[in-house]
Amino acid sequence: MGRVENKVAFITGAARGQGRGHALRLAAEGADIIALDMCKQLPSARYDLATSEDLVETRKAVEALGRRAIVIEVDVRDEQQLEEAFREGVAEIGPVDIVIANAGVALFAVDQPHEAWKDTIDINLTGVFNTLETVVPSMIERGAGGAIVLTSSTAGLRGILGPSRGSLAYVASKHGLVGLMRSYANNLAAHSIRVNTVHPTGVETPMIVTPSIDAFLEANPELVSHVTNAMPVGLVSVEDVTNAVLYLVSDDGRYVTGTTLTVDGGFANKN
Repeated sequence: MGRVENKVAFITGAARGQGRGHALRLAAEGADIIALDMCKQLPSARYDLATSEDLVETRKAVEALGRRAIVIEVDVRDEQQLEEAFREGVAEIGPVDIVIANAGVALFAVDQPHEAWKDTIDINLTGVFNTLETVVPSMIERGAGGAIVLTSSTAGLRGILGPSRGSLAYVASKHGLVGLMRSYANNLAAHSIRVNTVHPTGVETPMIVTPSIDAFLEANPELVSHVTNAMPVGLVSVEDVTNAVLYLVSDDGRYVTGTTLTVDGGFANKN
């Protein structure tokens, strides 16, 4: 029997990268999946965002594991879209037990427009708030408890990166998620709904492995030492983060709430 057998997971940013990795691992452990992603390009992004085809691949991969999946193109900045997607997903798959608010962007390009700040805050922080406000009331009403994980970053624990708009917005948004998590964890504890953040260092995904990140570090070489892990690892794998997420949403972490769980090769602890 899987560690999340017959649970339903609601996952944003699920078309590729960490979101897809979480969807597949939870499916392998017995969960059915409601997978959301924006699937459109932002003018402020200097790397390719996920596509509709990516999201379809997530569905096919979940179904290949013998679990049910529905995929819906949703912009987490739009509360109405989220609410409609939630209703559609629950109608087809069932009530939600697990929420992984993973949708996010990293707009680190050197030549950033002003929109880089707004897009980052709106997606990485407000989008997570919108996701929780959409799903949590139904979890409370159902009375069956549940688990929520917000994807933050080591940038949510330390003031790293440079002075550009996108970098500052990324750090601010990921710090903001910690505040959201702690407040929701307190508010939902009486309902046996656990809320935590996961804080990876750089993860080997299309969001990080891009020419724009390389250009950003080349333009800001003084930052390289500040984004280097203590352990001899550059980028961790999606699986490393997924292992932590699975722990937090399964019964293995049944009394773990209000925590900031790092998967960072000692980065946050480094002087």
